[in-house]
Amino acid sequence: MHKSLIRILPLILALSLVNKATAQVAELTGKLTDAISASPVKNAAVMILSEKDSTIEAFTRTDSEGHFTLSNIPFGKYLIYTSHPVYADYIDKVQAREAFQKIEPIQLINKSKLLENIIIQSGGSMRIKGDTTIYTADSFSVSANANVEELLKKLPGIQVDKNGDIKAMGEKVEQVLVDGEEFFGDDPGMAVKNLRADAVKEVQVFDKKSDQAVFTGIDDGKTKKAINLKLKEDKKRGYFGKIALSGGYANDISNRFNNNLMYGSFKGKRKFSVFFLNGNTGQDGLSWNEMQKYGGDDMNFDMMDEDGIFNFSMANNANEEEVNIDTKNGFIRNINSGLQYSNKWNDKYKINFTPRYNLQDYSNDKESLIQTQIGDSVFNRDIYTRSQVNRYNVKNRFVYEGPIDSFTSIKLTLNANYYHSESSEEETSNTEGAKDNVKNSSEKTTDFIKDKTALSGNLLLKHKFRKNKRTLSMTVDWTDMKTDWSKSLRSTNSGLISTPVIIDQRSTTGTENGTLSTKLTYTEPLNKKWAMELYYQLGLNNDNNNQETFEKGASNLYDRKIDSLTNRFDQQIIVHNPGARLNYAYKKYKLNLGSGFGITEFDLKDLTSGKNYNRHYVNMFPSASLVYSYKSQHSIRIKYNGSNQQPTIDQLQPLRNNADLFNQNVGNPDLRPAFVNNINLTHNGYNFIKNKWFFQNININFTQNAITNNRIIDPVTGATISKPINTNGNISSFAWMGMGSKLKKYDVQYQLNTNINYSRFADVINNNLSFAKTTGIGLSGSLNKSKTDKYDLSISNNFSLNFNKNAQSAETNQFTTNTLNASALIYYKKVWSVGTEYEFFTAGKIGTQIAPVNFHIVELKLQRTFFKNELTLYARVKDLFNQNTGIDRSYYGNTFSEVRNQRLRRYFMLGLSWDFKNGK
Repeated sequence: MHKSLIRILPLILALSLVNKATAQVAELTGKLTDAISASPVKNAAVMILSEKDSTIEAFTRTDSEGHFTLSNIPFGKYLIYTSHPVYADYIDKVQAREAFQKIEPIQLINKSKLLENIIIQSGGSMRIKGDTTIYTADSFSVSANANVEELLKKLPGIQVDKNGDIKAMGEKVEQVLVDGEEFFGDDPGMAVKNLRADAVKEVQVFDKKSDQAVFTGIDDGKTKKAINLKLKEDKKRGYFGKIALSGGYANDISNRFNNNLMYGSFKGKRKFSVFFLNGNTGQDGLSWNEMQKYGGDDMNFDMMDEDGIFNFSMANNANEEEVNIDTKNGFIRNINSGLQYSNKWNDKYKINFTPRYNLQDYSNDKESLIQTQIGDSVFNRDIYTRSQVNRYNVKNRFVYEGPIDSFTSIKLTLNANYYHSESSEEETSNTEGAKDNVKNSSEKTTDFIKDKTALSGNLLLKHKFRKNKRTLSMTVDWTDMKTDWSKSLRSTNSGLISTPVIIDQRSTTGTENGTLSTKLTYTEPLNKKWAMELYYQLGLNNDNNNQETFEKGASNLYDRKIDSLTNRFDQQIIVHNPGARLNYAYKKYKLNLGSGFGITEFDLKDLTSGKNYNRHYVNMFPSASLVYSYKSQHSIRIKYNGSNQQPTIDQLQPLRNNADLFNQNVGNPDLRPAFVNNINLTHNGYNFIKNKWFFQNININFTQNAITNNRIIDPVTGATISKPINTNGNISSFAWMGMGSKLKKYDVQYQLNTNINYSRFADVINNNLSFAKTTGIGLSGSLNKSKTDKYDLSISNNFSLNFNKNAQSAETNQFTTNTLNASALIYYKKVWSVGTEYEFFTAGKIGTQIAPVNFHIVELKLQRTFFKNELTLYARVKDLFNQNTGIDRSYYGNTFSEVRNQRLRRYFMLGLSWDFKNGK
């Protein structure tokens, strides 16, 4: 028996070693600090307890710097518990899921301050934790069955405009997450327009770090403003949904309707949601968002580095001239539908699949006045445009994330999108001189068809070593976009030219944009305070653009090629970008210093003329950031970043666009990349005792080799030819300051904001360089008072004063705007409510020619809820006085423009909404 035991003992030992080697265990590290002074808490007891029965799984004490390490923790869910004679006990949930896992710093409250903090927290509606501003949703009164968008409008420091765009502390919110995950892709409108406000526990506003920074623990300075909607626990189980049907009769326009259907279910880690929106009031006009993850439009494509180190501008040819859709103007019928499925297995493997479909049918009549001053001469161009657009898209997004082993993980993102657009536009324009003499006039009709396929993928491989903060990662980005479009142009052009010019032509264009980028990053801790990051990035970009234009030949068919409007152009860009960063983190300070340099090779080929344009550039990309948390809930952040901006293929392609005979564009293959220096300073804080918040932000950009149009303007005919060139001296800056608190005596929440912006940019006219300067000053404030199921009253005002100065005029142009908003919602016996929203807009006169504008917009709504607010019946009237006017005014250099759009005016609507959910 002993011999048998001896024989199998090595086998048992080997199996135990294999089991031990393959067992998934975690090493948890963290730090305890004083919540007020941020000083380390030493000799505190730290324990990991079983979530089921609170038995101790591991125990340790903090060192002199407040650090602790807990080893050999099997993967799973636990409680972390701390104890110290001076500080209040702390307990929270923690999940061990990685081999080396860092817990966010834990702030302990001194027992002498504990009672005060408890009182403050019980009534607090807002707090700041590190870089995150947190709002307690139930502290802000909203109407029954309100969506998240209505809730956001109540939160101090957050603004939501008529287009649904969200700003937090003056910065645009680029992403809205739900429980930390995407909701139907990254369109912010999907979550805020379709989720109920009463399902949200907290609204968290923060600067979302890159996946790389979250993984390594080293801040790379790449952030974007984001909102996370943390749902209530009882809203994460079972199912929920909404059916909303509404409609109204109209005399001079199509009958109004707006129907929304949505269903969602949760079961464990599985989430499933589906929605269908259909209406013609503009309320469901979610963004078309052609490029989705590529940056929101066709103009900017950040391959990987959000700070612009590797930036390809992927604009399609500007000659496309697809009609722009702005849902606040014109009339739109919109269908939006999609579903989302996400799941997580073993708390490790996660997938997210989101297919979507969007159809838009849009029409608009627009009147524009464009006033251009050239010395003593003034050109006034009046344009009337009638447009019709029919388009649809199909978008698919798939995300997989999970571990390969205890040290390595993978994240894969795939996008497959298809777009189809058909549009037609009729335009009549007339340009006059200062003495009302006609310089030129034009009548044209344009028909446009476009098909685009956009495929993209992102692969992120992450590997952690046993040593904390020692990591190796690789990122691969790939895109392929193919666009085919055709355009028919018919125009008659006359004026102070020898004979009228008639254009009747058809053009076809095929473009293909392909990019591949890979980045390898290694991080190494140098000591407890310092860490180093080394990286190398390689980027490849291939663009080709083939445009052919034909006019009618002898056979009366479009078979005669127009050589001046036909061109094949290929562009290849290769970028090598090595770099290094140093990161320092100790107590109240976080410092990040780095620099890379880019070796850029341009190979531009004009295949039509047989010309090659080869360019070679070497650029430095310095970056630095400092965060100083000088006391609890207060911090100062300073960032500097240098970035490169490449010219787009349509700016490079030497091809003239004659869609507008009197306003033509031509490319410039000699363009150089622009370089942008960005400085950002942010200060924020929150006073618990006074429940007061404040936020200041200053952002400055200095651009070298800025790409600017040189406009050659004929003073006789008013005809303009624009060509992009490089200039220096461009500056843009923006400052935003805000604060808010509550007047306890009157139980009124207030906030005050002010902003100042200044820009100076090179204005080149007839080869003469000058600088145009624009200054804007804004002041806004709001008051809100509410009582649950009783009333909700608010008033706000936004005033702006704008100045424009350019070399073409001896005078400084000046204009003001002011918007007053007021709303009231009164409840009767909790289930009845009557509400009104009022807006008074005024724009002051400009000079002696531009008259002031003002209008009043009033909305009334009466509603009754049934069955514990699940069913709502309402009647509403929009724009009671029928005054809604779509007017926009702006200055650009020596040009002033005023645009008046057709808008949806007064209409009535009856609606029924049923919000359903399971019992628990």
